[in-house]
Amino acid sequence: MGNAYCLLCGCVDQASIGVVERWGRFERLAEPGLHFFNPFAGQCLAGILSTRIKSLDVRIETKTKDNVFVQLVCSIQYRIVKENADDAFYELANPQEQIQAYVFDVVRALVPRMALDELFEQKGEVARSVLEELEKVMSAYGYNIEHMLMVDIIPDPSVRKAMNEINAAQRLQLASVYKGEAEKILMVKKAEAEAEAKYLGGVGVAKQRQAITDGLRENILNFSHKVTGTSAKEVMDLIMVTQYFDTIKDLGNSSKNTTVFIPHGPGHVRDIGDQIRNGMMEAAAGSQGNDSD
Repeated sequence: MGNAYCLLCGCVDQASIGVVERWGRFERLAEPGLHFFNPFAGQCLAGILSTRIKSLDVRIETKTKDNVFVQLVCSIQYRIVKENADDAFYELANPQEQIQAYVFDVVRALVPRMALDELFEQKGEVARSVLEELEKVMSAYGYNIEHMLMVDIIPDPSVRKAMNEINAAQRLQLASVYKGEAEKILMVKKAEAEAEAKYLGGVGVAKQRQAITDGLRENILNFSHKVTGTSAKEVMDLIMVTQYFDTIKDLGNSSKNTTVFIPHGPGHVRDIGDQIRNGMMEAAAGSQGNDSD
């Protein structure tokens, strides 16, 4: 840019635009292809500009609203507008520095008004604001801003470490809540199972006792009918003595090393028989009272 080529002909490459001057003054733009010039009339090819899209990466360090220093990496894609290539050739000596200066100005005006979390959430808004400002300024110099990308947001390493620790603590807290809920459900289910087992065990014991009572009653009645001259009390005493000695036999045959002291003697058997008989009579009286009600 800015160098004159005083030749009889010149070739402008594809995706480029040439600037033709006459006696040092801009005359016209040269499209891609072969062009002839008259050096005796002061014509020359002053320069060639590329119309390809170029990319400029800008790294900016600034501070957020919550006093966190961050580095922002922006990528600006721009190109020269063919129709205004003369403005790009003559107006700006270093377009990269101009673009970088405006990016710095806009970003450092917006980011200090945002907290760090807002910056991560609204980085697209920042990029759009920078793009709008650059388009207004650079269009006057023959440049078109194609894209503006916020590539990366890099907080200070200590801030990143603290953010990771906060996130880890929140996840551990959530895991503890889920673990507590699971343990609570397990304990509730276990308690329900124990209650159901105790209920079924009680029903089983009640049915067992009812079956024993029914069996004793049936045995007494059968024995009284078959053996004449015997009363129900005598039959009951005989059954209790038999059960008593069967129990003693089972304890003696047990393989476990357990010592059980049992009051032994006919009087104790009689007491046990009286207690069972009284219990059966009370139960029968209670059932009759309920039927009369």
